[in-house]
Amino acid sequence: MRKNNRPYALKWLSNQFNRFYTRRFLRPQFDRCGRGLQVVAPWTVSVFGAGIHLGSCAHIISARHNPVQLTCWSGKQSQGAIYIGDNVLISPGVRIASNVGIHIGDNSMLAANVYISDSDWHGLYNRTRPFRCSHPITLGNNVWVGDSAIVCKGVTIGDNSVVGAGSVVTKDVPANTVVAGNPAKVVKTLNPKRKMLTRASLFQNPEHYYRNQDQLDKYVMAGNGWWNWLRSVFFPSRHD
Repeated sequence: MRKNNRPYALKWLSNQFNRFYTRRFLRPQFDRCGRGLQVVAPWTVSVFGAGIHLGSCAHIISARHNPVQLTCWSGKQSQGAIYIGDNVLISPGVRIASNVGIHIGDNSMLAANVYISDSDWHGLYNRTRPFRCSHPITLGNNVWVGDSAIVCKGVTIGDNSVVGAGSVVTKDVPANTVVAGNPAKVVKTLNPKRKMLTRASLFQNPEHYYRNQDQLDKYVMAGNGWWNWLRSVFFPSRHD
């Protein structure tokens, strides 16, 4: 479809169900979850293990065929932990797996299919368990990780830095730096003195932001009727 023909009422009902499901079934799975959590398709999000913390105004976009997965493993010698800051965007297909500890700073953005793991899960000589092959990961504030990038164990990425799409990050990335490639290398530096807008600006007043989003939906879908939507579902045309 080239056009969203859904009536606004249907979109409103869908949003209400998402909020109900998030509040009733998803939020209790986190050790801590801040206010303002927004989730698309919350029933597809996989949260496994203890020690998963989510800040305020997080936005998780999941999908049935490309779900978000947050996993903490525990054992006799380790306990995974995932700490996600405020205003973080998590896109479809993101997988975060922890054996010792992963920290993601405020206002960070994880694009689709990003994989972050603090462990190799098997040693070179002991392939029965994750023994001595795990090191914590830290992403600073306002870090942007591009589509399908991989962040490996022991890596620290500084504030405001960007990881290019498809990159494999095996070493620390300084603040205000753009890296890309496999293995990722520095391709550009950012001016730390230049003003940078972050996702925090969207959520200075969360209620106002979500109200504006609802008003935008109402405006965009104002001309959508039920009969035309049903026709587009069962008898689509090139104009749909």
